[in-house]
Amino acid sequence: MTMPKASQAFPRSEYLRRLTAVKSEMERREVEVLVVTAPANITYLSGYTSKSGYVPQGLVVSLKDEEPTFLTRRMDGPAALHQMFIDRSRVIGYPEALIANPDRDGYDAIIDFILDKGIGHKGIGLEAKLLPASTVEKFRSRAAEAKIVDCTNAVTWIRGVKSDLEIAMMREAAAISDAGMLKAKDVIRPRVREADASAEIIATLVRGANGKPGTDLASFFLCATPRTSTCHIRWTEDVLQQGSQVNLEFSGVRHGYTSPLMRTMSIGKPSDVIRRLHEGEVAGLEAALAAAKTGRTCHDVAAAFNTTLKKHGFEKESRCGYAVGIDWTEPTASLKEGDMTVLKPNMTFHLMLGNWIDEDVGYVISETFRVTDAGGEPFTKLPRELFEISS
Repeated sequence: MTMPKASQAFPRSEYLRRLTAVKSEMERREVEVLVVTAPANITYLSGYTSKSGYVPQGLVVSLKDEEPTFLTRRMDGPAALHQMFIDRSRVIGYPEALIANPDRDGYDAIIDFILDKGIGHKGIGLEAKLLPASTVEKFRSRAAEAKIVDCTNAVTWIRGVKSDLEIAMMREAAAISDAGMLKAKDVIRPRVREADASAEIIATLVRGANGKPGTDLASFFLCATPRTSTCHIRWTEDVLQQGSQVNLEFSGVRHGYTSPLMRTMSIGKPSDVIRRLHEGEVAGLEAALAAAKTGRTCHDVAAAFNTTLKKHGFEKESRCGYAVGIDWTEPTASLKEGDMTVLKPNMTFHLMLGNWIDEDVGYVISETFRVTDAGGEPFTKLPRELFEISS
């Protein structure tokens, strides 16, 4: 029995549209073949979300072919056949002999494919900064006739402006984020273990919302007293107490797409400093969203937030946010002063306003939004409250 195709997250026309944009960029860079190795970029161009990037793999995009070709470890081939929109003949599994082999690996299989096809003579694009230096050198030496071009983040920048179909997918992820935070509000109580509260929230993120289940688990952070000044700690074995503060950051996931959300919760009354910080952060958040208009810059958004927060007597050391989409962070534009990236309609960002001021003071709130002519439009619907949990 052959592996059937899964129901595709997007129509074929959407993937071909994306590939057309990538090929235009390839032509601009004089690249005949692009080897895409970043898992999020592979997802973007093919629909593949299986976790096989632990070993060499690559999606080979050629100007000569409408569809790309995917080379991966043979055991991961069936997942690609199942998930990718491409024809099954374009999924190639390389042999197990290339695993844990000190002399040859999966990248040799990709180079063999390019050489055997007689393509790439004019230029081979690599996401070079994401590859070991030895791998880049392998491409240079084995494909000696070709010019090797660094195309790191070339696809990622194209991903930055979302289609309406992608926006709809991120809204689905946002609904799951909201459901997870509402579940957190229900289960965070005195005498509840952090682990048990996390299990309930994560279960909600998997079950999903509005009939749409979560299709993956993204980063999940629950930082409770006395760890509220930390930003990337998981749950612990501790039991929540009266007076505990809990800072949460997580996201629902739909076919690779995320819409992160952060909120602060307090069992009992929060401290005065946290309450004042919350008021300043919400005011800054609203100012930032108002500034996130088409034609403005990332700098403008950050400046609007920072200026407003300072009026409330606080400052935020870290950036205000970043481009977001598949697999959370897109390593391109940052919402920080000095980043002059011009905002375009349907760019999406996580307006991440976590503020870790001292070893005993930390607070979080965020929104995922899209850029519009009228300003930033949040995907999530959760109130911008400092949630006070009664005992």
